[in-house]
Amino acid sequence: MGIVAGTFTSVSMLPQLIRIIKEKSAGNLSLLTLGVLLTGLCLWVAYGAVKPDVPVIITNAVASVITLLTIIFTIIYRKS
Repeated sequence: MGIVAGTFTSVSMLPQLIRIIKEKSAGNLSLLTLGVLLTGLCLWVAYGAVKPDVPVIITNAVASVITLLTIIFTIIYRKS
């Protein structure tokens, strides 16, 4: 059950990222919220490394990458 929950959590930002890329617009997203989310995800990766808990590391690392890409594309498309 934990792996399934982690998988859903990992891909939760993927629809938002896809929408930003398709529409080339990200005006309504809060960079502060995304930054807080990314910080939390990175802390979960660190926690998983300390435990060591591979599913926690993998799911949160994937979510971190997706969130980081969302932040990057939000910045890019806000300027244009």
